[in-house]
Parts: sequence; C-alpha cells; structure tokens
Amino acid sequence: MKVGGARNEPLSPLRRRSAAPGAATAAATARAADTIQVLGIPEPEMTPAVQAAIRQLLGELDDLRQEVGRLKARLTQAEDLADRDALTPLLNRRAFVRELARVRTFAERYGAAASLVYFDLDGFKAVNDRLGHAAGDTVLKAVAERLVASVRESDVVGRMGGDEFAVILVQADQAVAEAKAASLADALERDPITVAGQAARIRLSYGVREIAADADTEALVAEADAAMFAAKRLRRSA
Repeated sequence: MKVGGARNEPLSPLRRRSAAPGAATAAATARAADTIQVLGIPEPEMTPAVQAAIRQLLGELDDLRQEVGRLKARLTQAEDLADRDALTPLLNRRAFVRELARVRTFAERYGAAASLVYFDLDGFKAVNDRLGHAAGDTVLKAVAERLVASVRESDVVGRMGGDEFAVILVQADQAVAEAKAASLADALERDPITVAGQAARIRLSYGVREIAADADTEALVAEADAAMFAAKRLRRSA
C-alpha cells in the first residue's frame, strides 16, 4: 500500500509554511533563546538574521514532527486493515494465528488456561446454491457478528477462510471451552439468519483444543481443525 506524506513532499513548502506569521512563529521565537544556550552561540553573534534562521529551523522541525505523527497514524491504519478479514469484521487467519501465539506465550509465562475452538458451518454450500453467493456472504457476516457478541472482550475471534471460524477463549481449560463451544453452536443453530425474507438455518461443527504452553501454533490449529472434522463425521453418521 502506497503511503503518502513528507517523503513525497518537497521541503520548500514546509519552509514556506514555517515562515508564515502566526502561533507557530511565535512559539519558535519563544524557544529560540533556549536553543541559543544549547547551541552555545555567543550573544554578539545572535544577529537578527541568525535568530530568523533558528526560528525557521524550529518551525521546520515542528512540521516534520507533525508529518511523522501523521505517517505513524497511517501506518497503524494500514496494519489494522492488513489484519482484517476482507468480508467480516474479524481478524484474518494470519492475524489470528499471531494472536494465538501471544496467548500461548501468556499461558506459558503465567500458567493461565486458554483454549482454541474451531468452527465450521455444515451445509453452507446449500445456502449459496439455494439463495446465491450474496446471501452466503450475509450469512457469514451474521455468524461473525454473533460470535463476537457472544464472547468476552478478552477473547479473540477470527475467520480462518471460507465458512470456517475460530475463537480463542482465555481463562478457559478444555472442559470450560467445550461447554462454551456447545453453547455458541446451540445459540447460532437455534436462531435462523434471515436473508432477503428467507430463513437460512445453519448448523455448526466444532473442535476444541486447550492451548498447551509448549505447543506450536499451527499444530494447535491443525488439531482443533481435525477435532472439528471428527465431530462433523460423527454428526453425519448419527
């Protein structure tokens, strides 16, 4: 992503802005005396031209500091966008795995329990086939919003791709996470999502893995994913 700013702007406009009368010039003048002492310039050499040059330099420094602040804000915004899923308000897979690593490190350091839940929407293809892909996108957004609304602010929700979602439950061991996952799945299945006046009823399969302190993050995701598929096969055979 291209980021504009001071790097693409000639320095001369900055100089022209700093030379304009106003509050910035007054502030630069007020600081000039302190700057003189720091620079060690003898008072006889502090001619009006030297003082004006110092004021100009201080003004340019102020402009550059403000430009750096704007660039930092733009960088933060760009990083946030890079972490977000393109369709839903959730973290994307890359950002979610990074958060999983952070939670794992916290668990290792403080001995705190945490668990990973991996969700998959059963029969989601039928929604796309029956109602269209736009309706499918609406369903995915609704599921994402419901997951976020149903967990604590300290928990982490991400979309892993397609119709697969994952949740990091902090302060939750395997048993607590299993109960919470069942509750989330039940709530989502019980309340159909209305799309264009039609009810899109969804079912979810899920797998749970407690986050071990020494576990590899990708291995954790793979294990939770495998547990989810095992649950899906069990539901199909029931």
